[in-house]
Amino acid sequence: MKIEIHKISDHAELQQAWAIRREVFVIGQNCPEDLEWEFEEESIHFLAKLDGEAAGTARIRETEKGFKLERFAVLDKFRNRGVGSALVQALLSELNNTNKLIYLHAQLTAAPLYAYFGFEPRGENFWEADIEHVKMVWQKS
Repeated sequence: MKIEIHKISDHAELQQAWAIRREVFVIGQNCPEDLEWEFEEESIHFLAKLDGEAAGTARIRETEKGFKLERFAVLDKFRNRGVGSALVQALLSELNNTNKLIYLHAQLTAAPLYAYFGFEPRGENFWEADIEHVKMVWQKS
């Protein structure tokens, strides 16, 4: 089993990432389409492949607060095989030399994954697209 993560560099790969997000968020979690497709142009997108097959995606977006990691999505058939962890590691590696804040809005079910990598909850839980979330900030070790 080989997991590869790389920055998306062409439109065909971006289409694969969007198809994964559509399956996971729009279809699987009933997220509104208009929320799902915001900030696409200013984001750096990543694609995860497991044994050569598109399995997951995530992106980094610079905001006024720092760098926000977002849109982590892994297709059902690839879950619990290390794809999500590999995506988190890859995005953190991409930002390894930054001094800016690194944060994300975690669905509560995914918060333990992010906590494993050093993210800590900040503030009250909140609702986004009818799903409970918590802001988490990365603490460099």
